[in-house]
Amino acid sequence: MAVQIVMDHNGDTRHVFDANNAKELARAEKRFRELTGAGFTAATRTGSGDAKVIRKFDPTSEETLFVPRLVGG
Repeated sequence: MAVQIVMDHNGDTRHVFDANNAKELARAEKRFRELTGAGFTAATRTGSGDAKVIRKFDPTSEETLFVPRLVGG
């Protein structure tokens, strides 16, 4: 199972999906497009544990973290 973690001012929301299920995969890809289109930054972990910013949906990623755009004041 893969997970998309969406950070917000309340903490995070986790969306678990099965990459082998076409419907769940389509929903995950749609969520990716919606969040990145709304200004969220998407990142995955590399094999060494470092974070890597991604611009395209990766169905093989076990964990994708979405961080909202930071606004300075």
